[in-house]
Amino acid sequence: MTDEFTPPIKERTTEELLKIAGAPEKWNPKAVRLATNELANRKVEPKKIETAKYLSKKRDKVEKNIKAKESYHVCDFILNPFPTLFEIIFSWELKKDGFPRKAKQQKYFRIAIGIIILICAVYSYLV
Repeated sequence: MTDEFTPPIKERTTEELLKIAGAPEKWNPKAVRLATNELANRKVEPKKIETAKYLSKKRDKVEKNIKAKESYHVCDFILNPFPTLFEIIFSWELKKDGFPRKAKQQKYFRIAIGIIILICAVYSYLV
Protein backbone atom coordinates (compact mmCIF):
# COMPACT_ATOMS: atom_id res chain seq x y z
CA MET A 1 0.00 0.00 0.00
CA THR A 2 1.32 3.42 -0.89
CA ASP A 3 1.27 6.18 1.66
CA GLU A 4 0.05 9.40 -0.02
CA PHE A 5 -0.96 11.13 3.21
CA THR A 6 0.59 14.34 4.46
CA PRO A 7 2.51 13.90 6.69
CA PRO A 8 3.16 10.27 5.76
CA ILE A 9 1.82 7.69 8.21
CA LYS A 10 5.30 6.26 8.86
CA GLU A 11 6.58 9.68 9.98
CA ARG A 12 3.80 10.26 12.52
CA THR A 13 4.29 9.74 16.22
CA THR A 14 2.91 6.69 17.98
CA GLU A 15 0.35 8.90 19.75
CA GLU A 16 -0.94 10.21 16.42
CA LEU A 17 -1.16 6.68 15.05
CA LEU A 18 -3.10 5.58 18.12
CA LYS A 19 -5.56 8.45 17.55
CA ILE A 20 -6.04 7.32 13.95
CA ALA A 21 -6.44 3.64 14.86
CA GLY A 22 -8.63 4.54 17.84
CA ALA A 23 -11.19 6.49 15.82
CA PRO A 24 -11.55 4.63 12.50
CA GLU A 25 -14.92 6.26 11.69
CA LYS A 26 -13.26 9.70 11.57
CA TRP A 27 -10.46 8.69 9.21
CA ASN A 28 -9.98 7.36 5.71
CA PRO A 29 -10.07 3.51 5.86
CA LYS A 30 -6.73 3.34 4.06
CA ALA A 31 -5.14 5.64 6.67
CA VAL A 32 -6.54 3.44 9.44
CA ARG A 33 -5.07 0.30 7.84
CA LEU A 34 -1.69 1.97 7.36
CA ALA A 35 -1.70 3.28 10.94
CA THR A 36 -2.61 -0.16 12.31
CA ASN A 37 0.16 -1.78 10.24
CA GLU A 38 2.67 0.85 11.37
CA LEU A 39 1.69 0.31 15.01
CA ALA A 40 2.24 -3.43 14.52
CA ASN A 41 5.65 -2.71 12.95
CA ARG A 42 6.54 -0.56 15.97
CA LYS A 43 5.46 -3.44 18.23
CA VAL A 44 2.81 -1.42 20.06
CA GLU A 45 0.70 -3.66 22.28
CA PRO A 46 -2.82 -4.43 21.00
CA LYS A 47 -4.06 -3.44 24.45
CA LYS A 48 -2.91 0.14 23.77
CA ILE A 49 -4.88 0.20 20.51
CA GLU A 50 -7.99 -1.06 22.31
CA THR A 51 -7.47 1.59 24.99
CA ALA A 52 -7.22 4.27 22.28
CA LYS A 53 -10.51 3.05 20.78
CA TYR A 54 -12.17 3.08 24.20
CA LEU A 55 -10.90 6.58 24.97
CA SER A 56 -12.06 7.84 21.57
CA LYS A 57 -15.57 6.51 22.18
CA LYS A 58 -15.58 7.99 25.68
CA ARG A 59 -14.42 11.37 24.34
CA ASP A 60 -17.19 11.34 21.73
CA LYS A 61 -19.79 10.57 24.42
CA VAL A 62 -18.56 13.42 26.60
CA GLU A 63 -18.64 15.86 23.67
CA LYS A 64 -22.15 14.71 22.79
CA ASN A 65 -23.31 15.22 26.40
CA ILE A 66 -21.76 18.69 26.51
CA LYS A 67 -23.59 19.63 23.30
CA ALA A 68 -26.85 18.19 24.61
CA LYS A 69 -26.67 20.30 27.78
CA GLU A 70 -25.60 23.54 26.08
CA SER A 71 -28.19 26.29 26.22
CA TYR A 72 -28.66 30.01 25.65
CA HIS A 73 -27.73 32.28 28.56
CA VAL A 74 -28.52 35.90 29.35
CA CYS A 75 -24.85 36.66 28.72
CA ASP A 76 -25.25 35.50 25.10
CA PHE A 77 -27.85 38.21 24.54
CA ILE A 78 -25.81 40.87 26.35
CA LEU A 79 -22.33 40.14 24.99
CA ASN A 80 -23.23 38.83 21.50
CA PRO A 81 -26.78 39.97 20.77
CA PHE A 82 -26.68 39.92 16.97
CA PRO A 83 -25.03 36.52 16.45
CA THR A 84 -27.32 35.00 19.09
CA LEU A 85 -30.47 36.46 17.52
CA PHE A 86 -29.24 35.42 14.07
CA GLU A 87 -28.77 31.85 15.33
CA ILE A 88 -32.21 31.81 16.95
CA ILE A 89 -33.99 33.17 13.88
CA PHE A 90 -32.15 31.47 11.02
CA SER A 91 -30.65 28.24 12.36
CA TRP A 92 -32.94 25.31 11.56
CA GLU A 93 -30.86 22.28 12.46
CA LEU A 94 -29.87 22.71 16.10
CA LYS A 95 -31.54 19.47 17.13
CA LYS A 96 -29.95 17.57 14.25
CA ASP A 97 -26.56 19.04 15.16
CA GLY A 98 -26.85 17.64 18.69
CA PHE A 99 -28.23 20.65 20.59
CA PRO A 100 -31.70 19.53 21.79
CA ARG A 101 -31.86 22.02 24.67
CA LYS A 102 -30.96 24.94 22.41
CA ALA A 103 -33.55 23.76 19.87
CA LYS A 104 -36.27 23.76 22.53
CA GLN A 105 -35.26 27.21 23.74
CA GLN A 106 -35.13 28.41 20.13
CA LYS A 107 -38.76 27.40 19.65
CA TYR A 108 -39.87 29.48 22.64
CA PHE A 109 -37.71 32.46 21.64
CA ARG A 110 -39.18 32.42 18.13
CA ILE A 111 -42.70 32.47 19.57
CA ALA A 112 -41.75 35.36 21.89
CA ILE A 113 -40.10 37.30 19.06
CA GLY A 114 -43.19 36.75 16.89
CA ILE A 115 -45.48 38.04 19.64
CA ILE A 116 -43.26 41.11 20.18
CA ILE A 117 -43.28 41.87 16.44
CA LEU A 118 -47.06 41.42 16.33
CA ILE A 119 -47.56 43.75 19.31
CA CYS A 120 -45.28 46.37 17.71
CA ALA A 121 -47.17 46.11 14.41
CA VAL A 122 -50.57 46.47 16.11
CA TYR A 123 -49.30 49.36 18.24
CA SER A 124 -47.88 51.21 15.21
CA TYR A 125 -51.15 50.64 13.32
CA LEU A 126 -53.25 52.04 16.19
CA VAL A 127 -51.04 55.07 16.85
